[in-house]
Amino acid sequence: MSSWDDDESAAASAAEAATTDVELLRRAWRNEKDAPEILCFDSPLVSRVREQIQLLEETLDDFADTGVDDLVVSLYQMDLDRTLSLLRSYLRLRLQKIEKYTMHISRSDDLLSRLSPQERRFAKSCAEIMEKHLGQSVLSKLPYGYDSVTRQSLSSTEDDMVPEPQLDTFVFCKTKSDVGAFQLDDIGEEVVDLVADDLYVLRYKSIKGLVEGGRIDLI
Repeated sequence: MSSWDDDESAAASAAEAATTDVELLRRAWRNEKDAPEILCFDSPLVSRVREQIQLLEETLDDFADTGVDDLVVSLYQMDLDRTLSLLRSYLRLRLQKIEKYTMHISRSDDLLSRLSPQERRFAKSCAEIMEKHLGQSVLSKLPYGYDSVTRQSLSSTEDDMVPEPQLDTFVFCKTKSDVGAFQLDDIGEEVVDLVADDLYVLRYKSIKGLVEGGRIDLI
């Protein structure tokens, strides 16, 4: 087998593997986009996608050296561009949520555990910068008792100045498998039969466990 055949076979294998992971990444991107809160970072998936991006880039470099047909090169380039765009969008969505809910996330061990190491550093940096900026520009000029970043006054019993995602938001979702009778509230008055491949409009708070478990996709 010639080196060209070897390169073509390797590139085809990479493209086939990338197709599966790209679909998984698109699903993760869609769930992240539609969920009101930040979801768990899929580190293994992102690592695989980055490896496939690197392989596609190396393959395109080899194509340039061997004079492969321009049409073949353009097809692989489109696949690479598509994957890069999707990955960047997924990461950007997560950073936007971290920026929006910095204080909320930084005060929750559960939410911090959902972030990648790089995202945790970013969240910590955002929280420090925000506290410093608010302290210097606003809070230092307010009377005692009203100079907290997280509470309106000393009489506040909770962090009422910290923006939080609205988990009661209604979302469109699609079941991946039969779930059966599913309780939507705490007292059992709202029960819905979740059938595979059906579409529903439900409160995110009720189904977040199913989303996290991969049994339901947001759309």
